[in-house]
Amino acid sequence: MTAHPAQTAGEVRADALDALPWIEDAGQIAPRDARRMSKLFFDRLQVLEEGTPEHQYARNTLIEMNLSLVRFAAGRFRNRGSGDMEDIVQVGTIGLIKAIDRFDLSREVEFTSFAVPYIVGEIKRFFRDTTWSVHVPRRLQELRVDLAKAKEKLAGELDRDPTVCELAQALGMDEAEVAEGIVAANGYTAGSLDLPADGPESAGRAAGTRTYADVMGEPDPGMEAVENLTTLAPLLGDLDARERRIIDMRFGQEMTQAQIGEELGISQMHVSRLLSRILRKLRSGMLAQD
Repeated sequence: MTAHPAQTAGEVRADALDALPWIEDAGQIAPRDARRMSKLFFDRLQVLEEGTPEHQYARNTLIEMNLSLVRFAAGRFRNRGSGDMEDIVQVGTIGLIKAIDRFDLSREVEFTSFAVPYIVGEIKRFFRDTTWSVHVPRRLQELRVDLAKAKEKLAGELDRDPTVCELAQALGMDEAEVAEGIVAANGYTAGSLDLPADGPESAGRAAGTRTYADVMGEPDPGMEAVENLTTLAPLLGDLDARERRIIDMRFGQEMTQAQIGEELGISQMHVSRLLSRILRKLRSGMLAQD
């Protein structure tokens, strides 16, 4: 509310019948008191003009008073293994703000019951959209949740892990879709390259144990040479006998241009021009096959 000239900064008019109480630190209000006072603030919020200082004060106070709801909901996700708790609370606060902006007292529903689904929904969306180790389409992210529920239910009924066929029947889906979902679910978490290569049971062994990073293969620089030679072979076959002989002498026998010229009875300059022409022909052929 707007401050009276005679009052100190941060205070509100006390002479108006519809004035809201000034709360210095709304975040310190006990949850039980917050529920009671929220009704008063919501009642005034619905008649205050949006954008006015009074409206902003009422809205901000409601947010601060009900942050305990966010912390309560965020606690349910504490052991998810990813996501900083501070980030989760911030995301949950977005859900709280949405709930405050959409809440209607005429529904005769407790604000806590109305707000918690909004808060939890925002947090779940945060985990779904940002915590996958590998980018996976939204459709497959949602399928992962359905598969987990169906697998847990069937495992209890069958006393064993269900097959892909059984999961597909339970979900009313094709086996190919279920298989795709199972593969995509592997992208939710990523293992560390620093894990022991011999498995989890070797995690407590002495220093010097090989990790996955130690035994993983690396790109072989010789592979590119093999690919180039494979591409080059038919192009060499298209050269005439003299051109193939020049290539063999220069790159097979590693003869100099002067030696090649002496062998063929031509000048070194002529050999240079011939080599340039042959190499251009081979290069063009290789580029055309890329």
